[in-house]
Amino acid sequence: MALFSRRKNDSSDLTPAAEAVSEGTAAPAGEEVPTAADTDVAPVSEVPAADVPQVNISMTSFGGLGSAPTPAPPATLRPEKPEEVVLPLAPSDPPTNLETISGLRDNGVLRDALAALGETPTGAELLGVTRQLMQGHVYLRVRGDARAQIEAGEALQLGIVSDGDRQFMLAYSSGRSLRDAFQKDNDANTSAFAQPAHAVINNVLKGNLAGLIIDNESAPARAVIPVDVLTRAMSHVEEDMKLKTILCEPRTEDTKQKVLDALRDARLWVAVGVASEKDGEKQYGIAEAHTRDGRRLLQLFTHPLEVVALQRTEQPMPFGFDKLKSAFLEHGNLAGVVIDPAGPSIRLTRDELATVLAEA
Repeated sequence: MALFSRRKNDSSDLTPAAEAVSEGTAAPAGEEVPTAADTDVAPVSEVPAADVPQVNISMTSFGGLGSAPTPAPPATLRPEKPEEVVLPLAPSDPPTNLETISGLRDNGVLRDALAALGETPTGAELLGVTRQLMQGHVYLRVRGDARAQIEAGEALQLGIVSDGDRQFMLAYSSGRSLRDAFQKDNDANTSAFAQPAHAVINNVLKGNLAGLIIDNESAPARAVIPVDVLTRAMSHVEEDMKLKTILCEPRTEDTKQKVLDALRDARLWVAVGVASEKDGEKQYGIAEAHTRDGRRLLQLFTHPLEVVALQRTEQPMPFGFDKLKSAFLEHGNLAGVVIDPAGPSIRLTRDELATVLAEA
């Protein structure tokens, strides 16, 4: 049966609806758009939570998050050997097709990460979904009119699915996944609204839930993120993941300037690993990338998951803006940085960084 859980606005991180599915939404020819009364939770008997792919990330592969690697001499920059990485990496540029249903903005990178899942997703594929959940918005479904309930300050009956004694919150990455949900259950007394992904995750963590199910009715493009993974991931994020969100938005003429402005206050990470070993002593280094013409780029990351996603031996280590400035002062042949190499990514040259580093 379909379940809804009543959650009070004043005890959650949910903000006023940023975007609601409404009666006036226009639809492409031949497509039916869910309206404010057209969304609900799929019956558990039809889509059991236990059948949804689980994020299978061991604590050892997630280990090292937020902590420095084994104590070692100060890390130095080291060249990175070119290697082929067989992973579900995102393209360098973010998607530009952000409406699978006219009038509803998708979380493009999250939608595409889910679409890349196979019938039996790998841990790396599901990790890709988790890291793309760290930015942007998702849609929630509510019993009744979500907009009216929010404006009236009433408690929200959010979509929850049960698996035995475990409960999972339901979220949706796109207009298409909302349409899939409506077509699955066809309950006319529900609505949907958009919320920042970090606010939804915080509600899961505060609500004694077992995790978050994304796009439950869009198999195989669906996934479950267990609460322990969400807890670890959220312990290392800024409140709004501003820098990563900018990277995941369609590129404009001022994208690089937005990135530069966000760098000042962003939580940054680098990938640290063994650069060399002699007489039993290990020398640690910070991962670089080399362009085809030999330029050196420091690899920066917006979250430890971005390091883990590359599935290399390095461990994530915090790297404050002051350390970034020191790196460029001490290494005159650094040509720039590449942020989030697993994608969407962006490159900034030394010249482009000069002004913001001088102001630090």
